[in-house]
Amino acid sequence: MDLLIVEDDDAVAAALNDAVQAAGHRAERVARGADALLRHREAQMILLDLGLPDMDGLEVLRKLRLVTDCPVLILTARDDERSVVRGLRLGADDYLVKPIRLIELLARIETVARRMPSHSASTRAIVTGALTVDVEERTATLAGRELRLTAKEFDLLALLAQHAGVVVSREQILDSLWGDAFLAVSRSLDVHLTGLRAKLDTPGMIVNVRGVGYRLEAPAG
Repeated sequence: MDLLIVEDDDAVAAALNDAVQAAGHRAERVARGADALLRHREAQMILLDLGLPDMDGLEVLRKLRLVTDCPVLILTARDDERSVVRGLRLGADDYLVKPIRLIELLARIETVARRMPSHSASTRAIVTGALTVDVEERTATLAGRELRLTAKEFDLLALLAQHAGVVVSREQILDSLWGDAFLAVSRSLDVHLTGLRAKLDTPGMIVNVRGVGYRLEAPAG
């Protein structure tokens, strides 16, 4: 399993890294919350310290939960009830208080991993109504008409089609297409969305849910 260790203490990070790699996992380590927000998509599970130099770990967790359901295990010296409750309510999958027994940590990782859904190979084509998006060939057709899309327009359409009928937040889109939901690239999304809508030429197909995000409605065949 690919783990992301978010820990600013070099000695603690080294001990965690050695322990998880000895158990057969792969690990990358970052020391700042901002780096965790940039690198989270490379991990299948995140080990998150709360005392980070650039932002509070609970804020990192809150932002992560806007864009991913990747399991997060909090590893921290904070043992007060308020921090534990906040961490779990913000979406942490487990909460361990330092000093952590490494054998217990490995057991907790295994427990959380067993709850993770298994993913089979991705479906080559996403079909929703008259829209077909071939994610391998990177082609899209609407009612038999080929859509000539830019790379970002295709990625945006594929993401919306994958979640057809469900609202996808702006943060999720920005994170998926640009790798960081928290940089000032919202204007880029608006530009690509305008271009995509023009090429679809189907009013009402991409619905703007004000203040939340966008929903793709399956076009009739």
